[in-house]
Amino acid sequence: MNLPYVLKRRIMIKQTRNTWKFPGGLSEPGEDIGNTAVREVFEETGITSEFKSILSMRQQHGQPGAFGKSDMYIICRLEPSSFRINFCQQECLRCEWMDLTDLSKTKETTPITSNIARLLLYGYREGFDQIDISMREFPAMYTGLFYKLYHRELPESYRNVTDMQ
Repeated sequence: MNLPYVLKRRIMIKQTRNTWKFPGGLSEPGEDIGNTAVREVFEETGITSEFKSILSMRQQHGQPGAFGKSDMYIICRLEPSSFRINFCQQECLRCEWMDLTDLSKTKETTPITSNIARLLLYGYREGFDQIDISMREFPAMYTGLFYKLYHRELPESYRNVTDMQ
């Protein structure tokens, strides 16, 4: 199924109307981006999934609910491995699978949600290699430790080049 999971959420800030949003939430200390996305989707919707890539990032400052910190909102592309909805009634008013075209056009959403819906439509039509920010893991300079590097995929001809002249 090529439809993202969207939900109506109960959130702690005042809103003038209910809006459709993607599942999401805060990372735990030391938790990787992809693991946070998979965990939050499962906790809110009951849907199991696998991290595929980062689609986009939003940064903002001075927003309520950000605990006095700058806020980084990272939008990930996940592939569902289950489709039966069992949503958290403490966090969500309603959950359903929604068509991306409908989501991109509805007035009952946030600008970020409709923009991400259009980005996903583009990825499905033109290929996610055009928009994905992938992750690769590399050994850190400290023995036994690793880091994750997120970037657009390099062309095959550049992946193993040691001498660029």
